[in-house]
Amino acid sequence: MKTLLVLLCALLVSVGSVGQTQQPERGPVTNLPLPRYVSMKASEGNVRRGPSLTHRIDWVFKRRDVPLEITAEHGHWRRVRDRDGAGGWVHYSLLSGSRTAIVERDMLDLHVRPDPSTRVTARLELGVIARIKSCAPDWCEISAGGYDGWAPKSAIWGVGADEILE
Repeated sequence: MKTLLVLLCALLVSVGSVGQTQQPERGPVTNLPLPRYVSMKASEGNVRRGPSLTHRIDWVFKRRDVPLEITAEHGHWRRVRDRDGAGGWVHYSLLSGSRTAIVERDMLDLHVRPDPSTRVTARLELGVIARIKSCAPDWCEISAGGYDGWAPKSAIWGVGADEILE
């Protein structure tokens, strides 16, 4: 009888959760979604093993505007990772909400519109950092080196696959 009651409770809990959408995790400090993308505001920033000045510096980011993914928050500190998965804790003052992306495909075509059959406005080399202007479901409008155009999301790092930016 007790086993039947436990099974019935488990069934009710699972039925109650059917149809509910999974809410994104929120940061305990900012209440912003986790993970989320930002960029390096500073031209140099220490990456620490933990969220305080007493933690050892593991390495230093030396590239302004590089896109980073925030995966955790603790006080004034954000745990970040780069496109290679390397990361650690960075003080929030070194980060910007300005969105950038890094080109992951050599000689990436930028198109006039989000359509591969449209005219190419420029080609970007692997590793170029571009500003994100907007993103549709599969394409992002980006600018780099004075050139603007649309690139497939799959060819850049710094925006979520299902993220729409206006």
